[in-house]
Amino acid sequence: MRAVTYTRRMKRIAVLLLLMAFSGGVRSQDVAPEALLGTFEGPLVIGRDSMTLAFTFSMTGGELRAQLFSAAMGIYGMPADSVSVSENAVRIAIPRLDLEFTGRLRLDESGVRVQRIDGDWFQYSEMVPVILLPVDAPSF
Repeated sequence: MRAVTYTRRMKRIAVLLLLMAFSGGVRSQDVAPEALLGTFEGPLVIGRDSMTLAFTFSMTGGELRAQLFSAAMGIYGMPADSVSVSENAVRIAIPRLDLEFTGRLRLDESGVRVQRIDGDWFQYSEMVPVILLPVDAPSF
């Protein structure tokens, strides 16, 4: 009887250790909104059309803000209505364009600086993948 009880306890401990090990590896890293400050730019390819777009992030009164730039769309600094960062994800909404951008923030080895944003551009019920890279200023 003691051997059965001991075996059950060991199985429970093994399961708990596995759960603890996997739960630590699954958790996302929190990214400070300040890590996004600056401009991120990349191509937006819709069908045969390719255009460059950029988001410039800034802080105003402790709140993260974003502006959209796209020469092809004739937009030079349109402010986003909402910008949010949760863990390692960013969400930007501009309802007057029926636009929402969501992206995963990819950090450098130090875990402090955003190296790129792997995102999705949602507009007029269409989703297009976009990769944005940091730049000094929009290139257009």
